[in-house]
Amino acid sequence: MATPNTPNVSPPDLPLALTMGEPAGIGGEIALKSWKLNPSSPGFFLIDDIARLEEMRDDLGIDVPLRTITSPAEANGVFAEALPVFPCPLTDRATLGSPSSNTASSVIRSIELAVKFVTDGLAAAVVTNPIQKNVLYAAGFGFPGHTEFLADLAGVETPPVMMLACPDLRVVPATVHVGLKKAIEALSANVIIEQTRILHQSLERDFAISTPAIAVCGLNPHAGEDGAMGEEEKIVITPAIEALIREGIQVQGPYPPDTLFTQSSRETYDAAVCMYHDQALIPIKTLDFAGAVNVTLGLPIIRTSPDHGTAIEIAGKGIADPSSLVNAMDLARRMAANRAVFEAAKAS
Repeated sequence: MATPNTPNVSPPDLPLALTMGEPAGIGGEIALKSWKLNPSSPGFFLIDDIARLEEMRDDLGIDVPLRTITSPAEANGVFAEALPVFPCPLTDRATLGSPSSNTASSVIRSIELAVKFVTDGLAAAVVTNPIQKNVLYAAGFGFPGHTEFLADLAGVETPPVMMLACPDLRVVPATVHVGLKKAIEALSANVIIEQTRILHQSLERDFAISTPAIAVCGLNPHAGEDGAMGEEEKIVITPAIEALIREGIQVQGPYPPDTLFTQSSRETYDAAVCMYHDQALIPIKTLDFAGAVNVTLGLPIIRTSPDHGTAIEIAGKGIADPSSLVNAMDLARRMAANRAVFEAAKAS
């Protein structure tokens, strides 16, 4: 475990640090398109191999000027005229649509640099392009994914929380990338309590919600029907909710999952805690598949990401949709601004 870093609130007018992601996927394409859409100032810089970006840009016919920078401090001054690129050379040639473990060290280095720039106060937030996990595993990568690696780099021992967000919904899955049987086995009152605490803190600090209202899903049909359709609501979920209420957190439930995501229900809470991966991701991807954003809560830095994968099957075809990446950067900027205000008020 890395030595814990002192939490750093970077000024929100700093640029965002965007990672390379899987170089054989759509990360480079959506980064180019995001600059072309001219997202809000301050801008962003891409930590990548500029030669491979130039080749891809020319092959796909995306008219985006690129400029090498030697420090994040140069990014905002360059951004209006060109996409700033901080050099992270590939260790091997990348072919769109054909991932290779030979480039894994460059992908990892890009993430490490992004975290360092934010912790050093040179960038406002980390925005990560999608990675190809099996390729990294083949190269010896020792983490399940981005979230765990970022937690290690930031020196955080408490497991971070994954939140998916779009304008109409925010959801947190209490258990994430495990099979459904294992997810139910892993579910406990302590897991729900810890994740809801982190969510509550982030809603106040990063989303500027003064008194967050949090809804909690049941696990079973009809939220267990008072034990007739399952006991988890009575022996795990309700005790967790009661403990959180005693702490002063505004949380209610457990609610039947089949009604919690209707429009009228969504108007009654700021975020929902779900019991397993698909219970959270199905409603948000149904509402806003292209625009949903993956946010990591519980880190001393801000991190967002598009809520999609590397899309290897369409890499190099020029049809990738940058909407989720644009939204991820817009949300990172808002979170950085909100956190700076919150921390300043707390310090005064």
